[in-house]
Formats: sequence, C-alpha cells, structure tokens
Amino acid sequence: MGFVEAFNGSVRKLPVPVVYGLLTLPFAWLLVQLFTGGLGIDPVKALEHQLGLTALQLMVLVLAITPLRRILRLNLLRFRRAIGVMAFVYVVLHLLVWLVLDVQILAQVWADILKRPYITIGMVAFALMIPLALSSNNFAVRKLGPLWAKLHKLTYAVALLGAVHFTMLVKGFQIEPVVYLTLVAILLALRLPPMRKLRLA
Repeated sequence: MGFVEAFNGSVRKLPVPVVYGLLTLPFAWLLVQLFTGGLGIDPVKALEHQLGLTALQLMVLVLAITPLRRILRLNLLRFRRAIGVMAFVYVVLHLLVWLVLDVQILAQVWADILKRPYITIGMVAFALMIPLALSSNNFAVRKLGPLWAKLHKLTYAVALLGAVHFTMLVKGFQIEPVVYLTLVAILLALRLPPMRKLRLA
C-alpha cells in the first residue's frame, strides 16, 4: 500500500468530532501561555494576533483541501466543514479580544473600522464569514441546494481579505504576511480553469 492509500485510509477512520477537538488545542495553548506569562509584555496584543493568525492558517488549509485532493490525491474533504467552522470560531475570538480587551470603547471601535483600512477589510471578511458559518450544516445544504455551493465560494474572498488584512496591519516589510498572501494567491490560482487540469505524472 502506497503513502496516499495509507493516508486516505487513516483519514477515513478519524471521527470528525476529534478534528474539532484537535483544532481547539491552539486556543487552549494560548490560554496556558496567557496565564503563565508566555505571551510577552503585551499579552492582549499577542493573544489577538495569534488568534487571527490561527484563523488565517485554517482558511489557507480550507483552500488547500481541493488542490491536495486533485493533485496529490490526499483526501481531507470530509474535514473541510470542521476546519471552516473552527476558522470562524478563531475569527470571533480574535474580534472579541480586540473589542473587549484591546479597544474597549465602542466609539473608538467604529472610528477604527471607518478610518483604518486594514480593520475595514478585516470586518468585511468577518461579515462574509457569517453566512458561511450559518450554512455549515446539513439542513442548510438541503434547503439551499445548488445555491449552497455558490454561497460557499465566498470562502475565496474571505481568505484573500484575511491575508490582505494581515499584510496591511504589520509595520514595515515582514516576510510572514507575504508568505500567507502568496499561498492564498497560489491556491486561488489553482482553481482557474487551466490550472484545474493539473495532475501529477
């Protein structure tokens, strides 16, 4: 049995609730660091940053699932919903830390959304994630029918806006946000018709 067959066989045996549990571990680790002083001199900012980064990483993974299946034959499709839902959870936590622990003043929140482009972009991405999260269940799939797949193409815009948000909020040139933006761009490009024919020899 080859690696691909062994990998896909192992994945099929992994219950989806276990994946949800595994994806809570980054948050649990952040809490441990928060209460043990491991987040540095500005723990609120560090917590806010790491929650947002985890959300972006999960969105990149969501985008990667189809190319991995099409090109490498690695099938993680049954976990895509769980990964997407947990990405939304981390975005909500990221937003709550910003609202409750960082800014705190409602008037300042609205001022920041309107005046700071990277926050505006982040909020647009969050708004687009809401219908995705609300429709990430079997009932919505049945009720929406073909519209469900069209609605969930918003995932592409969310991932791109998230990567742009990250790139804009850092000060000066940093390689990490550029890497994420590049990854998102590549994964979106792989969905273009010419690239969809790509196969490994």
